[in-house]
Amino acid sequence: MDEEPISVGNMLFTMVDPNRGHEVAYNRWYERDHFYAGCMIGPYLFAGRRWVAPRRLKDLRFPADSPVAEPVDAGSYLAIYWRLKGKEDEASAWSQPNVFWLYQNDRGFDERTHVHTSNYSFDAVQYASDDPVPLALALDHSYEGLAAVFVEPVGCSDEECRTWLAVNAIPKLLAGGSVATVASFSLPASRRNAPKQASPMPLGTDGGTDDRIIQLCFLEQEPESCWDDIRAYAATINAGGKGRVTFAAPFIPTDVGTDRYTDELWQ
Repeated sequence: MDEEPISVGNMLFTMVDPNRGHEVAYNRWYERDHFYAGCMIGPYLFAGRRWVAPRRLKDLRFPADSPVAEPVDAGSYLAIYWRLKGKEDEASAWSQPNVFWLYQNDRGFDERTHVHTSNYSFDAVQYASDDPVPLALALDHSYEGLAAVFVEPVGCSDEECRTWLAVNAIPKLLAGGSVATVASFSLPASRRNAPKQASPMPLGTDGGTDDRIIQLCFLEQEPESCWDDIRAYAATINAGGKGRVTFAAPFIPTDVGTDRYTDELWQ
């Protein structure tokens, strides 16, 4: 597919838990203030979406021990944002001082815990359809769910691992009919082996090795009905000798403007 004029350059991936007893307050603060003031009003952030993992979906996560979520069921909410290709540096230059400004002006929310938050560069995308929803529109499309899959290369470079996945694993997953799109991301070269950026709050785990591959699998079906497809995909990866799955987690979209799911996070 030819590159679209609006293309994803990188993403912000932020997985967070509200502290218990503060679920509704967190949901309202994030949705009604921080989603916009912390991200969407910034330059070159052109799309964003929030996802949620009720208890029933957290129970599907694997493997049991993960460098992404500690413990593996940590992280009830996931927010993902797209930054425009070619304008990633300008977007990042706005984001960091803006977050500090918000906290300094009582626009933060202390009753939350980051599980894993990081920026990732876009690498590649594969689609099930010959006429797909472009990745740039994926956060605005009405997908039933999302699977976040982290893969660490084994005995090879991340580029070699991505190539193997693209040829030997992703096509099988897309052929099953439940996954519309698989988009792959990685840590920017400038962030590898580099100290964490300053932040007004801890940002959670380091996510594993610096050469990890992060895949967003956009689902045409509710995650519970197709999670066997993701398990089979992970089994293919783990058996292939080029990578190992370190985190696989399903999410569904939040119901914007409501507090739906806030009472389903823990049990």
